[in-house]
Amino acid sequence: MDGNILDLLVSPEAWVALVTLAVMEIVLGIDNIVFITILTSRLPVERQPGARRLGIGLALISRLGLLFGLSWIMGLTAPLFEVLGQEISGRDLILLGGGLFLIGKATHEIYENIEHPREEEQETKADAKRVGNQFALIMVQIIFLDVVFSLDSVITAVGMAQSLAIMVAAMVLAVGVMMAFAGPVGDFVQENNSVKVLALSFLVLIGVLLLADGLGQHVSKGYVYFAMGFAMMVELVNMRRRRKALKARALAAASSAGGADDGGT
Repeated sequence: MDGNILDLLVSPEAWVALVTLAVMEIVLGIDNIVFITILTSRLPVERQPGARRLGIGLALISRLGLLFGLSWIMGLTAPLFEVLGQEISGRDLILLGGGLFLIGKATHEIYENIEHPREEEQETKADAKRVGNQFALIMVQIIFLDVVFSLDSVITAVGMAQSLAIMVAAMVLAVGVMMAFAGPVGDFVQENNSVKVLALSFLVLIGVLLLADGLGQHVSKGYVYFAMGFAMMVELVNMRRRRKALKARALAAASSAGGADDGGT
């Protein structure tokens, strides 16, 4: 650690680094929140908030674990073997596995959400009897993706800050914000089917980026975040238009029913 805690507390540069890094960690955690929300939606409603909080708490543990194991992370960059002229390292294997899993999982959820919405609801109710096993399976999947997502988070933290204390504080702050907003975000995604499909599409794109990164072709997540942000804005406009159309139809139906009653009397 460069300097003691008191020096960091009175240093404007340290506070700027803390706020900047915390914001970056929150942005990088968006995909994590979406993934945890989608996975926990399979649980009974009363278990979902606790599962979300536990999933995000595990994300903090994995980030801090990787942060304190920097030497291990650096060792992951050493080439293990070569495929078609491309050197593959341990980090690349983790990203490739995470990308394939994310694409497969999100694609399956899109299919179930669109083709079998009623069957999915019935399955969720039936699975309430085996919620313990289901909960454990979901947590295993969350832990695996937490590690994959944490690689980006930790690498970004190391590149932006030189103090371990600042990096730890920023991660704790970011996870606290994520935990505070995970409930409203999760409920909003679950209540709006079109937004859920959009979120799953976002996860597919993140999976593609992980695959590309694992193959040595780094693409900034900023492009995906901008595209999904724009798509979300369009969807919010469409949701507002649909609500207004439903309200107008309800008013028209009420007026027509009132006119018919007046005519009948």
